Amino acid sequence: MSDENRQPKSETYNQIDRVIHAPARLSIMTTLYVIEGGDMVFLKKQTNLSWGNLSVQVRRLEDAGYVAVKKEFVENKPHTVVSMTPDGRIAFEVYRKHIKDILQ
Repeated sequence: MSDENRQPKSETYNQIDRVIHAPARLSIMTTLYVIEGGDMVFLKKQTNLSWGNLSVQVRRLEDAGYVAVKKEFVENKPHTVVSMTPDGRIAFEVYRKHIKDILQ
């Protein structure tokens, strides 16, 4: 990006998506960005979040439209799979661009 097209860092910083920027949600989004979807057990292991915190953060991402949550039963046990939505993928890519712009 040429210098004349680059936004001042303060403007870029103000455009950072605060839903994604929170450490726990960033960890979830980063994990989901590289896989199609993961169940809650996998996400818990990858993010090192507690069950309660993971559940709250996934709900926040779902409310923002960034992830889809599919609940089902497998052998009479609840099984929850979380996947990134197309809007979530776009939002994460924009977030990454803003962070890169700030760090340059």
